[in-house]
Amino acid sequence: MLTITSLLNTTTIHSPLSQFEVINFLGLNIPLLSDFNLSLTNLGLYSLFILGTVIALHSLGNNESKLIPNKWSIALESSLASLSSMVREQVGTHSEVYLPFVYSLFFFILFGNLISNVPYSFAVTASGVVALGLSLTIFIGVTILALSLHGVKFFAFFIPAGTPLGLVPLLVLIELVSYLARAVSLGVRLFANIVAGHTLLKILSTYLYKLFSGSLIIALITLIPFTIFLALIGLELAVSLIQAFVFTLLVCSYLRDAIELH
Repeated sequence: MLTITSLLNTTTIHSPLSQFEVINFLGLNIPLLSDFNLSLTNLGLYSLFILGTVIALHSLGNNESKLIPNKWSIALESSLASLSSMVREQVGTHSEVYLPFVYSLFFFILFGNLISNVPYSFAVTASGVVALGLSLTIFIGVTILALSLHGVKFFAFFIPAGTPLGLVPLLVLIELVSYLARAVSLGVRLFANIVAGHTLLKILSTYLYKLFSGSLIIALITLIPFTIFLALIGLELAVSLIQAFVFTLLVCSYLRDAIELH
């Protein structure tokens, strides 16, 4: 028997903090396949939405049939030039092969951050599964790249040049722990910044709502902290861009370390 269960009643959002909770929108249960279950969560739905938004933006920026570029095309070309310059400076002159990956990663994180600023939406990049998943996947990929390029010489990365023989075991342990920390530090930085900013806005918006719901005099006085709240929203939008840039910048530095063993 095929059953489709919809959990629309769980999508009622009572708080902006609900954007950190992964819930099922649609479940598909097939008992004939050993209780096979296939669910569409808000995490998967918003990931598809981000992908569609990025594709739509690049479709609008397509300038192949136009003589004069539109504003979307100019913005995307500027972004490509900036990212290309960053990859060239960080990875090296023969870095064009990594540009598509860095470019795609930047726009996925950027749009994930920006969409999460919409009230009552789902914060994809504030999900530990996404942030740590990206971090761990990139760490494994960079390690495989280094091993494929350098082979056994890759392990020289854990021994700094000029290290006395007696300090080699200690420094190898320290360098190994530092290297393995990359698997989580990249994702934790993104996760922590997005969650912290959204939580702060939630707390402030709750208090401001209660103050505006009071008397007229209190509501007028509340306009002063409300202007600060608006400034914090602008700051959070800037953080969305900065975190996307920092994430891709660190990825480029990891690629440089894998290629040059520095």
